[in-house]
Amino acid sequence: MDILKFFTAGSVDDGKSTLIGRMLYDTDSILADQLEALERSNRKNDDGTIDLAILTDGLRAEREQGITIDVAYKYFHTDKRKFIIADTPGHIQYTRNMVTGASNANLAIILIDARNGVVEQTVRHSYLVSLLGIEEVVVCVNKMDMVGYSETVFSAIVEKYKALADKVKLKHVSYIPVSALKGDNVVTPSENMVWYSGTTLLNHLELVDVQQDKTKVNARFPVQWVIRPQTDDLHDYRGYAGRLQTGVVSVGDSIQVLPSGQQSSIVRIEFFGADLQQAIAGQSVVLHLKDDLDISRGDVLVAYENAPIPSKEIEADLCWMDSRALDTSLTYFLQHNSKITRCKINEIMYSVDINTLEKHAADSFKLNDIGRIVLKTADELAADSYDENRSNGAAILIDPRTNITVGALMFRTIL
Repeated sequence: MDILKFFTAGSVDDGKSTLIGRMLYDTDSILADQLEALERSNRKNDDGTIDLAILTDGLRAEREQGITIDVAYKYFHTDKRKFIIADTPGHIQYTRNMVTGASNANLAIILIDARNGVVEQTVRHSYLVSLLGIEEVVVCVNKMDMVGYSETVFSAIVEKYKALADKVKLKHVSYIPVSALKGDNVVTPSENMVWYSGTTLLNHLELVDVQQDKTKVNARFPVQWVIRPQTDDLHDYRGYAGRLQTGVVSVGDSIQVLPSGQQSSIVRIEFFGADLQQAIAGQSVVLHLKDDLDISRGDVLVAYENAPIPSKEIEADLCWMDSRALDTSLTYFLQHNSKITRCKINEIMYSVDINTLEKHAADSFKLNDIGRIVLKTADELAADSYDENRSNGAAILIDPRTNITVGALMFRTIL
């Protein structure tokens, strides 16, 4: 059974937490003690029903204010698929939390309040979805019960959002009218919107094809650990442990070690004590090579053909995630997969107003700012463009003074 990772985004009070709570409640994915606590809660809706948003509002401030601040992860499954949900905040001051929650997702649910339509925060969230390379998007027009389940209202919002989707270059967008509060079209079809002939949200999530076939992308294997026991029994043992990010590797394949450029071939693949003839993306394995090479943690084993060209200079999109502003005079740490190197920000090309999508000149980035930079690293990186390989085209910036992650990077051009 495969796993779908998705996140929800939308303006404040659009009903993100309620939508997730409704899915969990209507699919019987709530534990008995959680259900009892839910029923004892003093948070009720206007009609006296249970406020399902409580299921994802884990912080006290969230429960008191009725908003989402942190990223809340929930897990459930049906007969067809397993799900990991990230409930991300809608406030602009928590943009970094949204980027964190969305970074590993392969589908985005964008909620729009049927009463308000497409607003500035809708533009911001849609831009971030596009920036992060999430190809599958579901636009849920929520609170349809508050506009009389009007087909006209729904159609007008769909037409306006289509123009936005084209502008930010979203690829696959589906539209579903729902009422998270009442349960219309979330898990069960709505009897109040007979004009809608599409599927429910849950059914769409069960059937949508979001499993980007990473086996068809060029092989990328960052070395996490060099295994050299050097015992009497394993005197000549030399294995390279890591997780195959993308592609397929087989015994006998020719490989290249980057950034050094050394070449060899795979003679053995270990997987939890067993030998495999082939490993696919997502598997953590130990590779053995024909030749004894100088390979260290952070090096990348790649398919011999279509190998990335190692570089020290990269153009990248940056989401700044720290309350302390970006300091171009400071040398930061950059972590790309298992490799950590020092880097400098050579140039800030522009920052983006993510409410209007306009680009502006900038000399620094503040908390939640997004824009494009040119950085230079101390060591060569065997990186791909994020558009070609999300796994090998992303990195994080670390402040050497605090050892805290301060920025998320998406490589666009390897210079």
